[in-house]
Amino acid sequence: VQLQASGGGLVQPGGSLTISCTASGIIFRDNVMGWFRQAPGKQRELVAVVSRGGIKTYADFVKGRFTISRDNAKNMVYLQMNSLEPEDTAVYYCDAGGSLKRVGPYWGQGTLVTVSS
Repeated sequence: VQLQASGGGLVQPGGSLTISCTASGIIFRDNVMGWFRQAPGKQRELVAVVSRGGIKTYADFVKGRFTISRDNAKNMVYLQMNSLEPEDTAVYYCDAGGSLKRVGPYWGQGTLVTVSS
């Protein structure tokens, strides 16, 4: 199983960024897909999940700012991030088979998002 996140970078406060994740080795359409993040010195935070049927759930701290989506034909999951804040700076990872309460059993290399002026 491989999950590879990409698209991170440096963005100014208030800016937007979309990151993506490619999955292989799993039956993508059968899995809940999600994003979690970890900032230096801080605990891991679950950010958003999208169910097999496309139902989306978000952590309170990103509601109204972030949008998760999935493309089952491409085995990809996306996280569109708007109104970014310095507190959103973290390495973002995608996972499979989890929920908003726990990281799934499959996750891989993350992508660094830095929000700074």
